[in-house]
Amino acid sequence: MSAPGETSKMEKKLTVPVCGPTVKGEPMTAVTWSGSRDIRVVEVDRPALAHPEDVILRVTSSAICGSDLHLYTGNFPKGSMTKGDILGHEFMGKVHEVGDDVKNLAQGDRVVCCFDISCGRCDACRHELYTLCDKSNDSTAQERLYRDKSGGYFGYSHLTGGWAGGQADYVRVPFAEQNLLKVPSEHERHGDLDVILLSDVLCTAWHACEMGNVSKGDTVAIWGAGPVGILTAQCAQHRGAKKVLLIDQEKYRLDFAERRLDPRSLVTLNGRQHQHDGGVAKAVRGVLPHGPDVCIEAVGFHYASTLLHKAEMSLGLETDPADVMNEIFTTVRKGGRVSVVGVYLGYVNHFNFGCFMEKGLTMKAGQTPVQRYWKDLLKKIENKDLEPRVVITHELPLEDAARAYQIFNDKQEGCVKVVLHTRFYDGHYPSHERGVKDDEDVAETSSPH
Repeated sequence: MSAPGETSKMEKKLTVPVCGPTVKGEPMTAVTWSGSRDIRVVEVDRPALAHPEDVILRVTSSAICGSDLHLYTGNFPKGSMTKGDILGHEFMGKVHEVGDDVKNLAQGDRVVCCFDISCGRCDACRHELYTLCDKSNDSTAQERLYRDKSGGYFGYSHLTGGWAGGQADYVRVPFAEQNLLKVPSEHERHGDLDVILLSDVLCTAWHACEMGNVSKGDTVAIWGAGPVGILTAQCAQHRGAKKVLLIDQEKYRLDFAERRLDPRSLVTLNGRQHQHDGGVAKAVRGVLPHGPDVCIEAVGFHYASTLLHKAEMSLGLETDPADVMNEIFTTVRKGGRVSVVGVYLGYVNHFNFGCFMEKGLTMKAGQTPVQRYWKDLLKKIENKDLEPRVVITHELPLEDAARAYQIFNDKQEGCVKVVLHTRFYDGHYPSHERGVKDDEDVAETSSPH
């Protein structure tokens, strides 16, 4: 028997198969990875039940997450993706089939699926650390780097278990009662756009504020005005932040945020305009002389802003840049709080740990345990305290996934967030060609920063 707080080898053993059976002769459409910047929409056999706790979900809508772009551009460890892997970890739909041990879900139930796969019973799950589940990831790749590993995630490489994702007509959901949230019928209250972001980015935004302990009267600076950054600002405003600074290098995203967030407490800063003469830190200190109480990193390792880190990453001398983190350390007030929800994978050079220590900073980081937050956040959506759909600019059919990835990654057409709809989606969206956006949101093409 394990000692208290210790996880036994038996408890860590994966009990649910990752690759289950399929239903021959019932093809479905799926979005697959075929290489760097090579997204293909193909027909494959739909999944079948593989375990009594499984559900087969008939997907109606599936979003593209900023984290998916790491896979799209090939910025993931070599060998962690396999040609034909089905992508997507933000999705929802209706229950199609249920396993024998599933008691609280029935065929036809409308549900949102979380990106993280949790058994609900292991030591990590008992501590509500659902993204660190011991029973949903049988890969050992992370253990070589971290000694431990994360739980499994849908459609997010073989580092996190190699589970098929939800950018498809159907997906198999293991531990279904733990990983699916029932939501009201669209005819009763909410369409897909209102609730789909409970699967990841709204919960991630809330998690960012939780880790930073954002409270009434705080000043908050957020690096990254993508969907997570904008929703983090919305959550910070809801939690009573006195001032929220949103920092990005793309003017169209900052303009977009200004139209969708409360202007009374919002300040936007364009990083491109402050690359010299003291940089972003000086610009933030111009607004908040002592620095923000909380700084939130919502960018991740995808972007290096200095030539030094670009060179070291291209030469394999580091996996992740320190640019944003060092900027945060020099910007936040003495004794301030740092929250990191942008994805980092490995080693960082020139990390200003001395600044972190000497300023007496506190930092928390981690993937979002969606199941900890999503019931409360659904209530906030129902009460109109939060409106996550404001970040969605494009709706496209699943068949247009390759184009959707391209415009999202290349920041074209004013794209902030894309939702793909399958053939089972019965809602209305205005255009397959331009998505849903105001004319003022359409910006000239710009390159990733």
